[in-house]
Amino acid sequence: MAPAVELESVSKLYGTFVALRKASLSIEQGRCCVLLGENGAGKSTLLRLLAGLIRPTHGAVRIFEQAPHDTRDRIGYMSHAPMLYEEFSAAENLRYFAALYRERDCLTPDASLAAVGLDPSLTRPVGQYSQGMRQRASLARVLLPRPELLLLDEPFSNMDAASAKQMLDLLAGLRAQGKTIVLTTHQRELAEPLADILLTLQAGNIASLVEAAGARP
Repeated sequence: MAPAVELESVSKLYGTFVALRKASLSIEQGRCCVLLGENGAGKSTLLRLLAGLIRPTHGAVRIFEQAPHDTRDRIGYMSHAPMLYEEFSAAENLRYFAALYRERDCLTPDASLAAVGLDPSLTRPVGQYSQGMRQRASLARVLLPRPELLLLDEPFSNMDAASAKQMLDLLAGLRAQGKTIVLTTHQRELAEPLADILLTLQAGNIASLVEAAGARP
């Protein structure tokens, strides 16, 4: 099976600042790669390169053996910011985003919310949600167009222990369905049971890459 993600000596420069330096990586389909590192290490830059939101200065990025901009229909990107309209309910948000995918075979808003454990009939505005609910609503938005590759920037951010465990269980379920997942986190101990690959970035360099046991049956 062809890799879901390939980086070949990828560097990203902003002027003279090197955000990512000669990174090479291969992730097989259906695996989970957890990106670790301090703020500014290059985690979000790497995720944005995979999403096709920015282009490498040097090197090549391939998603399912193609350039990221040619495979956007197969990519789901969840940024650190929720990208939801806070005055709308989760269902109203998802109905809006679903209208942007009229030509695609998407989940219904109700099915996408149910998949992340949220009640589609909840009328409370997203701005009044807990952080855990807000993150799950963001994930529901990402799941709408049925992506094969999930790119998640700090999905456990600012969650309490119970909410983080809910998110971890959701991601484990998606991984079991064959989704490929690349996520960033500062909480190694939380994400480690999900990981096939633990990749640590330091000042734009790959400091270590460890094959982990992951959550395979």
